[in-house]
Amino acid sequence: MWNIPNILTVLRLGFAVALPLVFLFVMRPYADWIALILFVVVALTDYLDGYLARAWNQTSKLGAMLDPIADKAMVLIALLALAALFGLNPYILIPATLIAFREVFVSGLREYLGADSGKLAVTKVAKWKTAAQMIAISALLASGIFEHHLGMNTFGMDQQLMADILDGRVPDELGLKSSLLGLQITYYGGLGLLWIAGLLTVYTGWDYLNKAWKFLED
Repeated sequence: MWNIPNILTVLRLGFAVALPLVFLFVMRPYADWIALILFVVVALTDYLDGYLARAWNQTSKLGAMLDPIADKAMVLIALLALAALFGLNPYILIPATLIAFREVFVSGLREYLGADSGKLAVTKVAKWKTAAQMIAISALLASGIFEHHLGMNTFGMDQQLMADILDGRVPDELGLKSSLLGLQITYYGGLGLLWIAGLLTVYTGWDYLNKAWKFLED
């Protein structure tokens, strides 16, 4: 039962729980780096444990139970951490709420359907939704690193001097342009992908309910 795929799944659960705790006990930007690395490792093991289980013929009931739990836990806990880090930013909170609602709704629906839930195959759109979630969360975690670097290098700096550096009138010895560009790409790119993931989440939830309806008719 404790084969490598199952061990990876359990580690994924542990890393998901540890992610928000990092920000409580580690100073930033080190916390941002650790959280980003943890989440990327978790996302990679999400693919790896399933691949190894199929390739090595090591599928098990334990793995089948823990894998969807670990998937949902790492996304929902990461979104909870992001909502706290960005001060309940509505542009993050709204899609995060849609994603959380869908996961709870579908989980309850799967529990009610029991054995019939296995007849509802995962669609390509659901896989795209998962990929968008993973990339969006990784980008938003990375934005904290660029934000801290930019803030530290501009702390106490005159606003006019900062404007001159960004406009190219003064040499950019501290790499402010790179930090600002990185912040803009990761933050706005992450937000855009999170909204795409939120919309795909609503669509896949509705699609799942539509397919499950025949099992719910009395």
